[in-house]
Amino acid sequence: MQNESGILYLLPTPLGENTETIPLYNQTLIETLRIFVVEEIRTARRFLRKIIPAFPLDDCQFYILNEHTVSTLNLHEPIQLLLQGQNIGMLSEAGLPCIADPGSELVMLAQEKNIRIIPLAGPSSVFMALMASGLCGQHFTFHGYLPAEKTKLVAKLRNLEQVSGLQHQTQLFIETPYRNHSLFETILKTCKSHTFLSLACNISSEDEYIKTKTIQQWRQTVCPQLHKKPCVFALLATGNNAPELLSPNAVLIK
Repeated sequence: MQNESGILYLLPTPLGENTETIPLYNQTLIETLRIFVVEEIRTARRFLRKIIPAFPLDDCQFYILNEHTVSTLNLHEPIQLLLQGQNIGMLSEAGLPCIADPGSELVMLAQEKNIRIIPLAGPSSVFMALMASGLCGQHFTFHGYLPAEKTKLVAKLRNLEQVSGLQHQTQLFIETPYRNHSLFETILKTCKSHTFLSLACNISSEDEYIKTKTIQQWRQTVCPQLHKKPCVFALLATGNNAPELLSPNAVLIK
């Protein structure tokens, strides 16, 4: 008789140092696991020890799955353990596994093998930024990283703005933290005055910053401190087919 397969748990981690954003149920479940698929072992071990000080790290087995190992890691090894009845936890570096993070390849392979997959609730910078932006949460697209080369970036921003205006669709994207200011400045130079831009920086940290203004209003505002801080950008254009969310001249609390 064939053993019942184990479960692949998708485990959220904090966006900053605040582990209180991780539900108690997740912590109770993590205590039962000894096999993990992680982006970085050091970060994973620090997280596990922080939420469960007595967690037996030396008894754990870690598989590293990130942008550098995705082409070399033998994904069939953890899959085989799952098929043998072992439960495995997948940890992101920050936020939700597989959302703006690697891991979908392993999840797809688990799907193909009819392995049960349980996603657990927790923080997500993308969705929390959208929630707090005031922009359209019914229609949105997350683009990940935009082109780094200036000409391509400008062309991409103009395209996103056009699509957003025509479809009333919020456009979300991120950038390498040390290039946040450069992207912010390019957006202000490229996009139309009445387009809305929301910045969500260091979500769930003590210095969390989330503001939505029109491009015109941002141009009149002192640039926020975004350097080397995780930030989610969201755009919503007020095109001919999109209703006005706010008057372009509305006074926003700074």
